[in-house]
Amino acid sequence: MPVEPPPTRWALPSREDLVAWADADDLIGVGGDLAPGTVLAAYRRGLFPMPGAVGDHRVGWWSPVERGVLELADLRVSRSLRRSLRGFEIRIDTAFEDVIDGCADPRRPGAWIDAAMRAAYVELHRLGWVHSVETWRDGRLVGGLYGVAVGGVFAGESMFHRETDASKAALVGLVEALRDEYADRRLIDVQWQTPHLASLGVTRVPRADYLARLRELLELPQPAAFG
Repeated sequence: MPVEPPPTRWALPSREDLVAWADADDLIGVGGDLAPGTVLAAYRRGLFPMPGAVGDHRVGWWSPVERGVLELADLRVSRSLRRSLRGFEIRIDTAFEDVIDGCADPRRPGAWIDAAMRAAYVELHRLGWVHSVETWRDGRLVGGLYGVAVGGVFAGESMFHRETDASKAALVGLVEALRDEYADRRLIDVQWQTPHLASLGVTRVPRADYLARLRELLELPQPAAFG
């Protein structure tokens, strides 16, 4: 079972506040810290952190006006991806730090995971809240993703690949890991919809709808796959 950290010392906006700001920017605020209690409280209210929001070292807290989400039943697996899946092995939480380092690789376009973010999610992984889904081939890590599992929502943070379809395979593996008796109520939050994610079944929902769903998601148990 995940270990609950000490509560945050910061006053975060409530879900009601965020609904009232439904037409505001995706960026809600700047500052605070990345202590485990702060980060968990943020996810439970529909926020997530990203660094460098205003061009400096402070943390930005985001709640997209249009949230990218994936219902498990909506995952689209193309014929070519199904063929690729046969050559991969999917593992969970066997190489978390290698996955986050793959996602943070500064050679990747748009890399944003800095040392502070890395440390925060490594600690949340140690406490049992953050998990990696890994794609392996012949004993080599070739792709993966990581994110925060809170109740019935898996908030994906980042993914990477070193071989074609390796990150897509990790997403398929995540969906399979979430298929339990609560599968029809679980949700994968991907923050923003991109054309790539849309091709896999990701849709957009208004902030108010996401926050209303989140209240119900938080009442569900953690997926057994993340034990």
